[in-house]
Amino acid sequence: MSNISQTWLSTFFILTTLLCLFFVYKILKSSIYTRQHTTKICLIMLVWLIIQAFLTLKGVYSTDTNFLPPKILLFGVLPTILFQIILFSIPNFRKVISSFSLDSLALLSIVRIPVEIALLLLFLNKLVPQSMTFEGQNFDIISGLTTPIIVYLFHKYKNPKVFLAWHFLCLALLVNIVYLGIFSATTPLQRLGFEQPNLAIVQFPYCWLPTFIVPWVLFSHLASIKILLSGKAN
Repeated sequence: MSNISQTWLSTFFILTTLLCLFFVYKILKSSIYTRQHTTKICLIMLVWLIIQAFLTLKGVYSTDTNFLPPKILLFGVLPTILFQIILFSIPNFRKVISSFSLDSLALLSIVRIPVEIALLLLFLNKLVPQSMTFEGQNFDIISGLTTPIIVYLFHKYKNPKVFLAWHFLCLALLVNIVYLGIFSATTPLQRLGFEQPNLAIVQFPYCWLPTFIVPWVLFSHLASIKILLSGKAN
């Protein structure tokens, strides 16, 4: 990868991550419980991004690739999973989740469009396998492209079942790309992409995809499904 294309692609992905943070900001602003604390929460998330960038740039994730579980899963992904388990387990936090706007939660999936563009460019630069792009086995871009349509249809026809089905479909597409990403990385778990493995996951700024963007996309679907199943659609 040339210095120019590397700089451009890195900048593009940093902007994509900031776009995700903007959508998270809108989600937090949509709740009466988090509205006044939105700036503080976003600052905490910026600290998390800085920590992940530091660990990546220091080579923590890219050295000792035979370590099991992979360090990026242990120090980058697992904390976000545990945090979400706590959120969905404690009654007071579940009350906050139920107060988020369904529109704001759904619109977060728009970030999947630039993410998929970035993955295609990373493939062309031999940093991820083709299977992780929409030219391969990753169809996650459908989620991003259909987001404005499904939000419009939900407002027009007020049919929560269609909205719920969309969230389940998008969740399945997310699980698919997560599977491809994990098992294509150069770790003891690798089962795919041997001809061109997923090298980007342990490089800056692409480490933010599994440690920030994907967890928030996952949260948006789980929170929406919870709200819709409870009949508290807002």
